[in-house]
Amino acid sequence: MARSFSQRIIKPAFQALLTKLGAMTPTKNRDRLRMELLMAGNPGNLSTTAFSGLKWIAGLGIGLLAAMYGNFVFHLPTIQVVLCGLGGIFLGTYYPPYWLRGRIKKRNEAIKKALPDALDMLTIVVDAGMGFDQALIKLRERWKNELTLEFERVVNEMRMGVRKMDALHNMAERNDVPELRSFIAVMVQTDRLGISISNVLHVQSQQMRVRRRQEAEEAAHKAPIKMLIPIMFFILPALFAIILGPAVPGIISAFS
Repeated sequence: MARSFSQRIIKPAFQALLTKLGAMTPTKNRDRLRMELLMAGNPGNLSTTAFSGLKWIAGLGIGLLAAMYGNFVFHLPTIQVVLCGLGGIFLGTYYPPYWLRGRIKKRNEAIKKALPDALDMLTIVVDAGMGFDQALIKLRERWKNELTLEFERVVNEMRMGVRKMDALHNMAERNDVPELRSFIAVMVQTDRLGISISNVLHVQSQQMRVRRRQEAEEAAHKAPIKMLIPIMFFILPALFAIILGPAVPGIISAFS
């Protein structure tokens, strides 16, 4: 089947442009960006050069649109048009990293939320007689979330010849979730010492449940403090306006 014009011309040209623009990023920044993309779950299978190129294109595109908008719509002076363009470039280049950090935070929260239930399921499957590797596969078949995707990646790495401890270490580096890293550290130590995985999973599952309950109680204790500012600046003024509003005309006439 013949490919369309966009597939033959536009897409390769766009990818070449992304590569050239992304190559302008320093090596140190590319290494950090590569780790951030892994921590975000590699959205869109973007490479570091492609993401860096998108950042440059977004900056130049938004800067150009802002300058054109200021010139043709608001008819601003030249210096203000230039400032609009520079502001657009700043916003355009700042937004992709901001979006990526938000994606990392959202993914970490999803992994943290799924971990206690995953440990419960792992405990049940291992108690049924399956090995740890098979339990990870069974968990991936049962659930589809960010955590089970990481488990699947661990299994795939082990099938490619990577040692289990190394595969678990790689998962810990890809995910900035303290609870997950703590669990991985315990599993690595368990494998090294030859301790029963089933007993360790039982203990880890109970600890995760206790930690989740403690975090919920802590969040509940912080709620009144967080509500203080909205009450002072939004609810109380409206309440005073409703209560004292009818008396204002009488007070004004009494002092006039």
